[in-house]
Amino acid sequence: MVATTQQKPEAEQKKLDDKKGTGKNEPKKEEMTEEDQKLEEDLNLLVQRLSEPDTSLYKPSLETMRSLIRASTTSMTSVPKPLKFMRPHYTKMKEIYASITATDVKKLCADIISVLAMTSDERTDTINYRILGSHEPIGDWGHEYVRHLAMEMSEEWKKEGTSDARKAELLQLTQDIVGHHMKHNAEVEACDLLIEIERLDLLITYVQEVDHQRVCLYLLSCAPLTPDPDNVILIRTALQLYLKFNRFLESVRCAIMVNDVPKVREIFAKASDPLLRKQMAILLGRHQIFLDYEGADDSDALAELNSNSHLYEYFHSLARELDIMEPKTPEGIYKSHLEHSRPFGNSSQPDSTRMNLAAALVNGFVNCGFGVDKMMAETEEASRWFYKNKEYGMLTAAASQGLIWRWDIDTGLAQCDRFLYINDDYIKAGTLLAIGIISSGIQDACDPASALLLDHVQSDRSIMRVGSILGLGLAYANSKRETVTKNEERGVIFELKKVLSDQKPSAIPEVKGLAGLSLGLILVGTADAEAAMEMLQALMDKSETELTDPNMRFLALGIALIFLQTQDKSDVFVESLRSLPDPFGAMVSTLVEVCAYAGTGNVLKIQKLLHLCSEHYETPVAEKKSTSRGGRGASSAAAATATPARAAAQGTNTDTTATPAPSGTPANVPGAPRRDNAPPAATPAAPGVAGAAAAAAAPATDATPAPPAKPDLSSQQAVAVLGIGLIAMGDDIGSQMALRMFGHLIRYGEPVIRRAVPLALSLLSVSNPQLNILETLSKFSHDSDADTAHNAIFAMGLVGAGTNNARLVAMLRNLASYHYKDQVSLMLVRIAQGLTHLGKGTMTLNPWHSDRQLLSPSALASLLSICYCFLDANNTVLNSRQHYLLYTLVLAMQPRMLTTLIEDEMKPGSLKQLNVSVRVGQAVDVVAQAGKPKTITGFQTHTTPVLLAHGERAELANEEYISVTPHLEGLVILKKNPEYQPVVVSSKK
Repeated sequence: MVATTQQKPEAEQKKLDDKKGTGKNEPKKEEMTEEDQKLEEDLNLLVQRLSEPDTSLYKPSLETMRSLIRASTTSMTSVPKPLKFMRPHYTKMKEIYASITATDVKKLCADIISVLAMTSDERTDTINYRILGSHEPIGDWGHEYVRHLAMEMSEEWKKEGTSDARKAELLQLTQDIVGHHMKHNAEVEACDLLIEIERLDLLITYVQEVDHQRVCLYLLSCAPLTPDPDNVILIRTALQLYLKFNRFLESVRCAIMVNDVPKVREIFAKASDPLLRKQMAILLGRHQIFLDYEGADDSDALAELNSNSHLYEYFHSLARELDIMEPKTPEGIYKSHLEHSRPFGNSSQPDSTRMNLAAALVNGFVNCGFGVDKMMAETEEASRWFYKNKEYGMLTAAASQGLIWRWDIDTGLAQCDRFLYINDDYIKAGTLLAIGIISSGIQDACDPASALLLDHVQSDRSIMRVGSILGLGLAYANSKRETVTKNEERGVIFELKKVLSDQKPSAIPEVKGLAGLSLGLILVGTADAEAAMEMLQALMDKSETELTDPNMRFLALGIALIFLQTQDKSDVFVESLRSLPDPFGAMVSTLVEVCAYAGTGNVLKIQKLLHLCSEHYETPVAEKKSTSRGGRGASSAAAATATPARAAAQGTNTDTTATPAPSGTPANVPGAPRRDNAPPAATPAAPGVAGAAAAAAAPATDATPAPPAKPDLSSQQAVAVLGIGLIAMGDDIGSQMALRMFGHLIRYGEPVIRRAVPLALSLLSVSNPQLNILETLSKFSHDSDADTAHNAIFAMGLVGAGTNNARLVAMLRNLASYHYKDQVSLMLVRIAQGLTHLGKGTMTLNPWHSDRQLLSPSALASLLSICYCFLDANNTVLNSRQHYLLYTLVLAMQPRMLTTLIEDEMKPGSLKQLNVSVRVGQAVDVVAQAGKPKTITGFQTHTTPVLLAHGERAELANEEYISVTPHLEGLVILKKNPEYQPVVVSSKK
């Protein structure tokens, strides 16, 4: 380039033959205006002056050069002309810099070289010469220069072996860059730079009140996209910024995100506005974090709001507003007269046990929280319903009354009291569970749940223990109150821990498993190592055969729930669980790991889980090398026949459990063998569970003991699939990526993986019936493998829960006529129909709330528990015994309403409902957008109370009231706007 510029006149005279030369010169000749030519000549002259010995000309030449460069740095559409013309002289300028002796001139020269370095290929010259320069305000050279510095800074900072002195210089420069960005509305770039160099603490000094909302919103939306521990640092930085500007409600939300209860208490102490404190208590109640407020002036009011004790009143007012108080019957939901009837009559008896059970559950789901129904209201009618079921069916039917009086403790307990004194233990146990269901999410100061249920925890009748232990788990999920945590007699946690080591005959594995699950629900997300250790000890005391009992899986789930969303705090436990014998140990350690990162969107963990899913479990590695393909298949068959009980169980089962399959479930797995050319006995069938089943079904011809087989870790794979859904639910991009991955897993995975995929899909969009997910699940619900079909049908219920989605209702009606012969599938279709109409379409199971930024741990725990049960449905939910586990969903059931409250002037200190106009529309992502963009689109105006669908947001329609919280959802407290001027419409005379 130097040559072309300087030899240009000669080049024209000679009329170069080289076409490339002309190609370069001709356009330049046309392009160069007189101004540009003059600028180029001036700059060439200035460089020439600098290379002359007369040092007195250096300073004026550099200053002229600086003003020429600065004059054009303002427009950034292309490379500025001065930089373009100076590029050939870059090395010359560096030489000139080395020869200058005067300090001020040297600094001025360094400044110019720093700017020129933007167009050079030399890395880090911009930074190095900036540090050597005169440290003028960084923005004087224009925004592009600052951005270039920031870009090089992140690379330079991460270089190995950077000395402390160098780091200090870079840090000083970083502070200049951040200060400039914050002043010029480039907060996003400032945050990005500090995230790159891991110094977000610097941000707090630069953020002003005017832009702190934008900065915090950006930090919080980046959190799901960053790996740990950076995601927690981002949230904690936002928390400090909110506290700096006294935004207490938002800072409480950040503290909830990182599950820091001591910080929540600390923020409560700082906030003085009584209405704000009440709104914070409501938020904690919605998130199901229950605290003690002794010592506060308004402790009673706060405790009342935090305990959700009035929730049912607001819910009933919504129901009356929507005119849906009229109770519905299961038949009104099924509308079986619309199903395609068969010409030769229905082969299943309409009054079968499973249908009665489904009717009890559906009645509970549909009328959930309304306090009126047609089956349970009259004692005699209810008893008749209960006795239509047998044994455990009676327990589940009796427990369904808890759903109907959900949240309404006074009425609900009076209704339950009728059945506490009957002779039938199953109904009594079900009523105890119903008391737990009514109390779940409500923390009454009298603690009726612990008073009534603790008496039966140590009962001599195992069935009473089942009802009371699960009831306590539901009633006190995620509670931090003294009643629950006290380490003495009658402390809920203390009593449940005693069950783990109980040796009474009534302490059957089922009771111990449920005690583990209940402890997990109560201590969810606390990372309480002591309780987890006791449960681990209980597992370690079991032999390998005892660990195959399906109930032991609930102890494992309890440990996992204790570490829900605790991220790296679970690492030690994940390792220690590997000491348990495989396949159980591998499954539990994976389960704890996925729970720890639930909802974080952590990509690295998802990759690890995908790697687990790609494994094929056939035979020992050594054997693979030594035998031919046929031999390998035969050895696999022999290895499986060595343990017929376990293999047979695996035929219907997604886990290595040695329990025989219950009636009503097919013993063979249709469509399992994948390779046609091998003889039946030597089929290397779909490796894993189905392979073992096929091998076990073949007659055991060889009586010689086979070499010990590699443990079948398919149960671990099922948990890994569920884990992908659980982790990816944290952000929308992750969810879309997970959908694609599930597509691959369905096509190429083992049967055990295919069975888990529908459940994982449902976790990605709970109560959000997206069309693509519904279509996929609908396809699976007709699968030839019964277990896959069962899981898909239940997953459809979760995806449409509480939405009344018309397309889903039609799909389920078609499914009911498709599965009319199969009682188990039909029962699940009925339950899915009940879930779709949950609370007559006013509720949601989605664990995200508060503008989809907070993930309720107890709701997530309940969804995970039920999906985990369905991994081994034939030995848990569908075994005609443990269908009561469906009630774990109760913790996730929340009304999706917006109710506005205002301080009651007649009774100061208390709140009353106020109906105001609100606009409800689709939420718009406004992160990092300039100005004040609209937050909703396509809105309609309603009067509160109003229902909010998934992905909708509300805002007040006028300025008469000011909301205490920026997120209008659930119960929202309003204040009068003192500056509001009502619009006066003058009528023409």
